[in-house]
Amino acid sequence: MKVLVFLVVGFAACAEAQGIVTLQTRPDVTQSFFIAGMGEHQPAAAALLFIGGGGNIRLRMEDGQPKFGAQNFLPRSRGEFIRNGILPVILDNPTDQQAGDGMSDAFRESSPHVTDIRAVRAELERRYPGLPVFIVGTSRSTLSAAHVARSLPGELKGAVLTSSLFYSGSGQRARQVLAAYRWDEIKMPLLFVHHQDDGCGATPYREAARLAARYPLITVRGGKPPESAPCEPLSNHGYFGKEPETVDALTAWMLGKPFPKEIQ
Repeated sequence: MKVLVFLVVGFAACAEAQGIVTLQTRPDVTQSFFIAGMGEHQPAAAALLFIGGGGNIRLRMEDGQPKFGAQNFLPRSRGEFIRNGILPVILDNPTDQQAGDGMSDAFRESSPHVTDIRAVRAELERRYPGLPVFIVGTSRSTLSAAHVARSLPGELKGAVLTSSLFYSGSGQRARQVLAAYRWDEIKMPLLFVHHQDDGCGATPYREAARLAARYPLITVRGGKPPESAPCEPLSNHGYFGKEPETVDALTAWMLGKPFPKEIQ
């Protein structure tokens, strides 16, 4: 039986509610996530947001307030999702994936990972009946987005993959990840978003461009001078300086509205 533990800030059945929710999803394992407050905006859809790297945002309460790592492209852009009528749901790692480097690629493609996300999806349905739910990944978490999309075709509305992890490693030792993915096994709408000048060797734009013949692709150009390494979030890899336009475009796709395929 699923056990719910709530650590919330101003929780109420309204658009202003925000807080941390913790679910027992597997024996001796809990999954926590942050539901952002929508303020005066009414949600038209929800987005499950996964950060890259090992996935750990250190979600916690401090002095009665929720705290988490917010430098990654998706959590730092949560205000842009809210402005567009999308409820941001920011996921931490489950408790059995908190140590070391966090979630491995093998875990991201595992059935326990799907079990955790299915429980989060069910809790959102309980709180927001009928609200469409999308999954959004960036960098390494696009592997999670692809696997969950393949595994939960009737429970999610679609998936958005930004700065997709096509390779792991670099040079001759690079291993194909999403570059060799079986995309035809995903039975829901997919959107790809990629910066044309992404300098991260694991996420080359050329692979996203190849997929544009089969799936919609939003190509981003420009932005601010980088303040991090090429595979880190404060660079083209994380749409640094182009967050509002990028989120505007991908949320328009989520809501079935016209969206630009190029952002200058």
